[in-house]
Amino acid sequence: GVDLQQYSKQVELELQEVERASIHDYIKESENIASLHNQITACDAILERMEQMLSAFQCDLSSISSEIRTLQEQSVAMNLRLKNRRAVRQQLGQLLDELVVPAAMIRWDPGDERGLLSPPWPCVTFLSPRSTILEAPVTEPEFLEQLQELNGKINSVKEQAFRETVACADVQHVLEKLKIKAVTKIREFVLQKIYSFRKPMTNYQIPQNALLKYSRFFYQFLLGNERTVAQELREQYVDTMSKIYLSYFKSYTSRLMKIQYEEVAEKDDLMGVEDTAKKDILGPSLKNRNTVFTLGNRGSVIGAAELEGPIIVPHAAQKSDVRYPFESLFRSQHYALLDNSCREYLFLCDFFMVTGPSAQDLFNAVMGKTLTMFLKHMEAYVCDCYDSIAIFLCIHIVLRFKAIMAKRNIPAVDKYWDTLLDILWPRFKHILELNIQSIQSTDPQKLGFLDTRPHYITRRYAEFSSAIVSINQTFPNEKTHALLGQLQVEVENFVLRVAAEFSSRKEQLIFLINNYDMMLGVLMERAVEESKEVEGFQQLLSARTQEFIEEILSPPFGGMIAFVKEAEALLEKGQLERLRGEEARVTQLARGFSSTWKAAVESLSQDVMRSFSNFKNGTGIIQGALTQLIQYYHRFHKVLAQPPLRSLPARAELINIHHLMVELKKHKPNF
Repeated sequence: GVDLQQYSKQVELELQEVERASIHDYIKESENIASLHNQITACDAILERMEQMLSAFQCDLSSISSEIRTLQEQSVAMNLRLKNRRAVRQQLGQLLDELVVPAAMIRWDPGDERGLLSPPWPCVTFLSPRSTILEAPVTEPEFLEQLQELNGKINSVKEQAFRETVACADVQHVLEKLKIKAVTKIREFVLQKIYSFRKPMTNYQIPQNALLKYSRFFYQFLLGNERTVAQELREQYVDTMSKIYLSYFKSYTSRLMKIQYEEVAEKDDLMGVEDTAKKDILGPSLKNRNTVFTLGNRGSVIGAAELEGPIIVPHAAQKSDVRYPFESLFRSQHYALLDNSCREYLFLCDFFMVTGPSAQDLFNAVMGKTLTMFLKHMEAYVCDCYDSIAIFLCIHIVLRFKAIMAKRNIPAVDKYWDTLLDILWPRFKHILELNIQSIQSTDPQKLGFLDTRPHYITRRYAEFSSAIVSINQTFPNEKTHALLGQLQVEVENFVLRVAAEFSSRKEQLIFLINNYDMMLGVLMERAVEESKEVEGFQQLLSARTQEFIEEILSPPFGGMIAFVKEAEALLEKGQLERLRGEEARVTQLARGFSSTWKAAVESLSQDVMRSFSNFKNGTGIIQGALTQLIQYYHRFHKVLAQPPLRSLPARAELINIHHLMVELKKHKPNF
């Protein structure tokens, strides 16, 4: 409902009004606008100058970027050159370190252009107040340090010479002259130490220790640079020490043999030789010496305390008038050998740098003459030795020394030990065979008066066998067991032959029991109970003792024993009715036992105690006899309790078993 034309005019009028108002406002703010215009013009001028500055800066940046690229290219090139130079320096520096001779090694006067050790290069000057290689004593640490460095440079020059390095020619003659000087000083020092061994009363271990302390690398240096000098020193050492050891051990062995017991076992000192023939040998003159067949305290030589104890000093023993059995001298002699051999072998391996067969060959060169002298001495002594215990102790000393050296891991004298055993074993076997033959050839009828006491031959065997068994326990040997077995068989046969000379079985059994008991007692003092010898004699003694008990029970109680055995046999066969006719016999046996048993037991006890030299053994036999008697009487009771004999009046006269046991205990001797 609005007129658009009218509305349009109205709007146009309003716009004109607004335009006039706006113009009025602009006119009003004309000064400010003019000022703003001036400011904008000024800013435009400033921006124009900035644009010019930035354009100039942009040109500068372009120039800097080009320079940076140039510098970067230069840096890459420099890094490449540095890398190449480092690689060259690493190899060249190592080469120079190996080849350049330092000032401490040589002395050079710049004015002496033709001096002994003048370096060929003019650009390097060596000035040192003291030349270590030329002037320092070989015992100083500085000399050893410079010698090791010199050795390294010599080896380096040899290595570089194969690569045709030109610089080697510049230092080779200097190193050669230094080497000659070092070799000369080392040779003089080592020879001086070797010659010091030859002085009388010298403890050669001290110079040896000095050689190890200072000269271990010296010999290595000589071996690598002057083998002829090294060989000379080695030969000088071998020659010197070989003579020293031979002289020492020859003198020591000779002096040791002078303090051996004067009385030694001879070819007649055998088990089967008659006792009368031994009086001169086993008489009072041997009060300071063990008997031929008795070990005594001789076994201590293989004990832990004495085996590795101090060696015997001959002049001290002679001054104190002390004498020793051969095995003690042997122990002292060979312990000295063991100790010196171990030390010498270790020294040779350490100083001369040898191992295995080379070390063994060098050791043989040093100790060979001494070992040969030892073997000749042993062969000469052993071939005339009849002391089997001494030989056997020597065998076990060798076995123990061999084990000690094996524990120390030193095989130096293994062959010597084996050769020594090859000498000792056959002799020990020969002496035992002589003893066996002497027992075989002994005729009991020629022994004169015989009694039932232990025979001297069995006592000798017991002492000897117990000695060998006790020694053999640590290192058991089948050869020893076999030889002792043969000897035991011959002794048992001998005892049976002698027993056969007695007329009555009772005397034979007493003789056998006394000898078996004596041999068993001596054996058990030293041998273990599980040994074959102890077990064998225990069985023999038990069998003969049981037979003897039956023998001594037979006279007083033989009738009862025979009846009991007959009745028990009939009982087993079921023929008890055959006992009905034995009433009178049974009555006589029962009454006879009741009336005579006490006197019979008393007589039996006295007879047994008179018959046996070992009261303990006699007591055991009496106890066994009384026990056996009680068993027979108890069996007699059982037989009489059977129906055919149960109603006999004689049963009332039987002694009660318990009462009999109480009464028999009163007759048991106490020892």
